[in-house]
Amino acid sequence: MLAVDTANTSVTMAFKFGLGLLLSVWLCTNCHPIHMDCHERFLRISVDPAVAGNDPLFEAVDGASVYPITTQYAAVCGYTINVCPLSGFVFLKASYFSCHTENQVDEVFTFYFNLKVNPDGKEVTYSLNKTCSPSVPWSAREVTCMMNYMEVSVSSDLVCPTGTRKDDWNAVIQTAYTSATSDWQVMFHRGKEHLQPTRLSEAHTQGYMFDLTERRLVFRTPYGQPDSYSTQMSGVPVEVVHTTLFSRQSWVVIMVDLVAACSMDEGSFNNGYITWETPEVLHPLVSGNYNTQVSVGVNGELVEQLVAEERGYVVEKHNATVMISIPYKADGGQRKSSVMGDLYEYYIFPLYVEQISEDEDHMYTRLRFDNMLVTPLLPRPVFTENRTVLEDRVFTVYLGDVPEDVKLTAVQLNGCIYTVPFINSSGHTITEVVHDNHTHDYTVQVPFDHHVVTEQFSREDEAMKVMIDINFTLTVLPENEHFYQHTSVYTLKKPSPPEFEANCSETGIIFKMDHRPFDYLWFISIGSERLTPELAAEHKYNMRNDSQSLVLEVPLFTDGYQYKDFSLKGFLGTFEILVRDHEMSNVQGSTVKTCPFTAPEIIACSTDGMMAAIVDLSQSVANGGIPARTNLVDKYCGPKEADDTRMLFSFSLNSCGSIAKLGKDYVTYENEIFINELHAPRNLFGSTYTGIKLQCTYPLAGLHRLFSKYKFESDTEGVGRIVRDGAHSTEVVQKPMEITAVLQTPVPATSRHTKPVLKPAHRPPIGYLMVPSLLKNLSKKGTVGASQVNKNPHRFGKMSVMF
Repeated sequence: MLAVDTANTSVTMAFKFGLGLLLSVWLCTNCHPIHMDCHERFLRISVDPAVAGNDPLFEAVDGASVYPITTQYAAVCGYTINVCPLSGFVFLKASYFSCHTENQVDEVFTFYFNLKVNPDGKEVTYSLNKTCSPSVPWSAREVTCMMNYMEVSVSSDLVCPTGTRKDDWNAVIQTAYTSATSDWQVMFHRGKEHLQPTRLSEAHTQGYMFDLTERRLVFRTPYGQPDSYSTQMSGVPVEVVHTTLFSRQSWVVIMVDLVAACSMDEGSFNNGYITWETPEVLHPLVSGNYNTQVSVGVNGELVEQLVAEERGYVVEKHNATVMISIPYKADGGQRKSSVMGDLYEYYIFPLYVEQISEDEDHMYTRLRFDNMLVTPLLPRPVFTENRTVLEDRVFTVYLGDVPEDVKLTAVQLNGCIYTVPFINSSGHTITEVVHDNHTHDYTVQVPFDHHVVTEQFSREDEAMKVMIDINFTLTVLPENEHFYQHTSVYTLKKPSPPEFEANCSETGIIFKMDHRPFDYLWFISIGSERLTPELAAEHKYNMRNDSQSLVLEVPLFTDGYQYKDFSLKGFLGTFEILVRDHEMSNVQGSTVKTCPFTAPEIIACSTDGMMAAIVDLSQSVANGGIPARTNLVDKYCGPKEADDTRMLFSFSLNSCGSIAKLGKDYVTYENEIFINELHAPRNLFGSTYTGIKLQCTYPLAGLHRLFSKYKFESDTEGVGRIVRDGAHSTEVVQKPMEITAVLQTPVPATSRHTKPVLKPAHRPPIGYLMVPSLLKNLSKKGTVGASQVNKNPHRFGKMSVMF
């Protein structure tokens, strides 16, 4: 009578934990392309997936015959085929008593197999053979519990054990004596129910295998046979197959009672340990005082007790139950990722247990359990971390703790999808780092100014929220199951001041600004004055402001313009709009637009004492005058440019015979234009006075130096006028100036010793324009007056002009 305890099958465990197809998993380490190694009671063949392909087929070779090893055939004939879940290695385990194995006195076993593969569409056959010998002697009873079958072998000289139950034997003996044949027959028992006997050949067709070797009787059965039944021993579910093999020779009956009982415990997981239980006594037919010794190993190999303790293996006995607990991350195990909405993982441990029992007849039963312990699905979150450094202006997002069987296959950046292979040529980068703990990580870097990055104003923070939404697509291999990891990162940055779009027109400059939700953080000014509808009306600007945009049309020669690059062909006018913060009124930004313009006459007075004027002499030309032969009070101060009717003067206010008229609040610098006309009174230098005066007026409060050491400094630009005798001005009238004295500047060559001349005050109307000081850089025309003007070059500041 034999008792067999087998580990629960992977199919059953898969049902419990929802991890289908666990029958096809196995641990694979130290594997070679095709490797064969002998264990205590079986041969193992491992095949690299590069060789095996998708559908490898093993065939058992027996002389000239071959037998394909299918799933059903494997369970009947003592073969187990598995596939490594991570590497794809294929494994075949063959019992020493498997079908078609050459057996020499139960000591030498020779195996012959064919491996048929089809990796590239062309079938290839590998012939494999291996000879093995048991590393330990056979015990009286040998029980092996594989994942897909139970196998029992007993010594052929085994005597009836003490305590054999007489009722079972009597039922078999009565059936044997009434049998009309002497052929070997099999009777199955279901508890106290005795089924009708059947011939060995018929039992073979039902999936049972009986074999008589040189020294042993072998019985093998798949799990879940119709003649098996379920019971419980010590609270552990057990599957039992109880059979009696008998033959009647005349009045002599030969009987062998075989009992296979297998633990159906599906395992449990608690506090980081996988626990599997089996009864110490598997069947009531096996009774008496037992001396049981349990050893634990992994992947078909037992380990020494000290090694087992170091790895954390725990073997305990509670009442009549043996409990084996393994840390789920113990050496020899294997993890696998799985997707059930989110990412999970389970751990597989190929448990190998040997239980040696001694009964009261001092007979030893050696039980071996080849079992696959599997944890339930455990959450396996990956994590993201924002590692952005604001100073770098690059989003840096770290995706960490990614298992080795999970790969990043796509990244979605604010809706833009990038798939493997990742090419870092789109402005962003994706890098991978592999770690020794069987994990790896990815780092995604996206510049703030990348086209996928979005910006949104946050009223709460009064700042721009620069954001990127990242969706990682991760794939579990080799199943190609996808799951997703999502994160959104943002940073706050100071919002940019509004900017205007500026365009030139024939009559001025047009500014346009589209409104933004956060523009209330600033206000617009022209110089130091805030732009309001009232200011626009006062300065004759045309302003339109609605919910969409602000449009400001600035006509030429209105307040706020600056001018430069004067010539008879035209000049450049520049207008600047300032953006200031509400709190301190500090300038935060500006829009400057420069456009080319033309005008028949213009005058400019700089803050550092330079005057420039374009004057129309059409009336003087009609009287025979030549513009190119004009001069100022100082006859050596001629025009820089001249054409048929106009001329351009540029000179320092304290030169060319200018006079300074001092008033209570203002000082006015004045000069006159002379031309050589046929019918006009001559001045003392021989030139004819044109009746045209050039004036620049400055407020005294803004003057720092009045040509002290030939340097002029004014806080404000001067007000320029071109005055013709007898002409009436039509410009805007400014505050009158009270003139108290007139100072004549020295005129070289004729009146350099003349004292200043005092003249009555004159209060003409004044209009003016803002002009930069670069007028002094006008091109020099080869006149004596021009060269004298530039002997003391002065840096131009802002100017006022009049035309």
